[in-house]
Amino acid sequence: MRPFTQITAKVVPLDRPNVDTDAIIPKQYLKSIKRSGFGPFAFDDWRYLDPGDLDIDPATRRPNPDFVLNQPRYAGAEILLARENFGCGSSREHAVWALDQAGFRAVIAPSFADIFFNNSFKSGFLPVILPEAVVDQLFQECVATEGYRLTVDLPAQTVVTQDGASFAFDVDEFRKHCLVNGLDDIGLTLQQADAIRAYEARRRVEAPWLF
Repeated sequence: MRPFTQITAKVVPLDRPNVDTDAIIPKQYLKSIKRSGFGPFAFDDWRYLDPGDLDIDPATRRPNPDFVLNQPRYAGAEILLARENFGCGSSREHAVWALDQAGFRAVIAPSFADIFFNNSFKSGFLPVILPEAVVDQLFQECVATEGYRLTVDLPAQTVVTQDGASFAFDVDEFRKHCLVNGLDDIGLTLQQADAIRAYEARRRVEAPWLF
């Protein structure tokens, strides 16, 4: 898992409340048995004017020019600015994978659905909760300023604007430790590799019939 410490990046404003996981990655893309390749299909129903599927090359489809992610001024954005209850709906991990593979490292919103919020940390993706009034301010600044950028600093637990305004956010210490060090569940387990090998060696002696 990629570590997350600090990023300064362009922001794209997705001004819709209650964005659910089926909007983030529609159900037809869940047929894939891989954990990769979901980025081009993020927000698929809003992003394209024609329907898509796993066997249809996104490059052959017609992009929706009115959808914010298709607007040239937001190309290359790595921070998604969203409204309340982001990530509601089903529990699919694919929603986080799609955002990550679309180039986003963090999403800022007033609130998140619990399962999406938990899945984000397990995939190296940072969900940041800020007060609704602050999010409103960031939306206004982002829309008014082309190339608008924010700095998200996880160790300091702050979001800093281009003008130097700083907003603190809370994050669980254990989740913060895992993200800063790039540790998913497997990585955490492998930190105990020496103890695991010692246990297996001891069990081979104590109970050889098991091996």
